[in-house]
Amino acid sequence: MRTGPFDFRRYAEAEMLDRASRFEAEIARRRSVRHFSPEPVPREVLVRCIRAAATAPSGANKQPWTFVLVTDPACKPRIRDAAEKEERECYGSRAPQRWLDDLAALGTDANKPFLEIAPALIAVFAQKHGAEADERHYYVSESVGIAVGILLAALHHVGLATLTHTPSPMGFLSEVLGRPANERPYLLIPVGYPADGCQVPDIARKPLSEVLVIRE
Repeated sequence: MRTGPFDFRRYAEAEMLDRASRFEAEIARRRSVRHFSPEPVPREVLVRCIRAAATAPSGANKQPWTFVLVTDPACKPRIRDAAEKEERECYGSRAPQRWLDDLAALGTDANKPFLEIAPALIAVFAQKHGAEADERHYYVSESVGIAVGILLAALHHVGLATLTHTPSPMGFLSEVLGRPANERPYLLIPVGYPADGCQVPDIARKPLSEVLVIRE
């Protein structure tokens, strides 16, 4: 394998702490938004955020992801109609009552107007294998999940609002967007500016003591 120099930047401890604190404060402001403005967003900004996501580490460097950027006003209603069909079945019969009770606190239901109102949708697909069936991919879900995390952070960093939307099942995305059989829908991300007066659920994060274990 060819190698090259690593463009690594080391910072003094005080600067490390400052950078960590500023990033923590910035990312803590990120919230899932369901009320979007239809105002267009710069396409090049979206492309650069996706490019950043595509730098994520992946199993054997197979990069098993495809990002489909949708801004076509004729395509978004088709995605919304198909998603709402699945959501109505989910809310009506598939989801257990405990799940519905947990969702009720967030005020969600089967209606997803944001899929049509948001100026952009990013559909993320996980490649089960390469274009040829014998081209194996490894740790696909883990790799795509890391890429999505970078994408969400990048979009927030540039001043855009997002939502992670996972209607189940999501096979309709493959059909609507014409994706090949080796790709499975992973996530649908509406992106844009929040609507004027946008409200989000008043939720609390778990304290650090519940999510961090230090072994010294």
